[in-house]
Amino acid sequence: MISVFELFKIGIGPSSSHTVGPMVAANRFLADLGDRLTQVDEITIELYGSLSSTGKGHATDTAILLGLLGHEPRSIDTTATDEYLQPIYQEHKLTLDGRHEVFFDGDQHLLWDDQPLPQHPNGMRLTAKLSDGSTISRTYFSIGGGFIKDSDELEESENHDEKQSFIYDFNSAEQLAELCQKHDLSIAELMLENEKTLRSETEIKDYLNEVWDTMQACVTQGCKVDGILPGGLNVKRRAKALYEQLSKEYGYSGNGGLLAMDWVNLYALAVNEENAAGGKVVTAPTNGAAGIIPAVLHYYRGFIPSFNYQGVREFLLVAGAVGALIKQNASISGAEVGCQGEVGSACAMAAAGLAHVLGGSVAQCLNAAEIGLEHNLGLTCDPIAGLVQVPCIERNAMASIKAINAARLALRGDGSHHVSLDKAIATMKATGMDMMDKYKETAKGGLAVHVTNAASNRIELSNVGSGFSQC
Repeated sequence: MISVFELFKIGIGPSSSHTVGPMVAANRFLADLGDRLTQVDEITIELYGSLSSTGKGHATDTAILLGLLGHEPRSIDTTATDEYLQPIYQEHKLTLDGRHEVFFDGDQHLLWDDQPLPQHPNGMRLTAKLSDGSTISRTYFSIGGGFIKDSDELEESENHDEKQSFIYDFNSAEQLAELCQKHDLSIAELMLENEKTLRSETEIKDYLNEVWDTMQACVTQGCKVDGILPGGLNVKRRAKALYEQLSKEYGYSGNGGLLAMDWVNLYALAVNEENAAGGKVVTAPTNGAAGIIPAVLHYYRGFIPSFNYQGVREFLLVAGAVGALIKQNASISGAEVGCQGEVGSACAMAAAGLAHVLGGSVAQCLNAAEIGLEHNLGLTCDPIAGLVQVPCIERNAMASIKAINAARLALRGDGSHHVSLDKAIATMKATGMDMMDKYKETAKGGLAVHVTNAASNRIELSNVGSGFSQC
């Protein structure tokens, strides 16, 4: 089983699999070096598959370097990343864990290979050469949502050897529904009991509050900043201007009754523009889809009279249950199954969470999740120039509206549906396996190659790292 603490990670943009995961891997490599860290003479970083093909656009290289400096996704000051990286880029000095300096030249020590390793499309290898001539090398895989595994862990998970520790174990939506009925629990109540096997109820409440506060801060920050997003595509930030426009229209009825939709669009745009600029976001369940759950939660806050903080926490617990099912039985990684695994998963999670806080039954919540996922099946991951900007930012806005509609459709029914959530998840996985690699976060297909100058834009991304923290 997967904890909501794992699904909702507070981290750094623009990508959970390409930025957060690699930074976590670098932190883990420092831990693996242990007492031998001060004996390191040289560090080599090798990026494979999708981490290579879209790594510059996703700031994978700078994320690993920040991790090797000792910074962690949850605590890093995203406004100071240029300052942290300056000694590496200008003086070729990399201070491992902030305490041991080695020479580092990106041309020599940072290697890119678009050919994926056989185990997973998001592979990376970190190698340390020690003063005695020996080497320590570790291979990690970023499997989506900021999760990482080494080769042994990946093999164990494929063989289903992972141990479960929750009181109410479930591996399918059908099992989840049965457990809720048997024990007379809502999905939120069941998830809370599961989480309490790992930590205290106070810790759970505090973290879910922190997640919500971080989402709100991200929206607020996104509505304050304008200008051009870094990376070379010259994408203009729109959230600030839209916020100013909508603030003047609040309460105005001459818009066909769709003002709420405009605000939801704004919330999603604000988050994903912050993400694209390397700001502080919450993986929900990934960075590429980070705007959907915050946008729908803000809809709940701004347009549903029954809003309260307990509802927010229950929303996140229900969304976490759906996200866990998808991650266990399919994938939340764009490099594995395309954007249906990122935006599709977030849409399903948000739909279930909203259905719950609006009074939906367990069956209606699962139905809402199924509708949200079903109508994102086949969605490709084709970021132009490898940047999490086009089509990613608007795609979050579209999926936020779709999640709200999915919840409303489900609440108008009795929870029954021709397609179960389990079948939708299995279909998403099968569709992802059938999808050509060029449509799975490689920037080699779809919009990434059918937009004017896309290829040249990708070539010009060599200095993306220098603009990593522009927000």
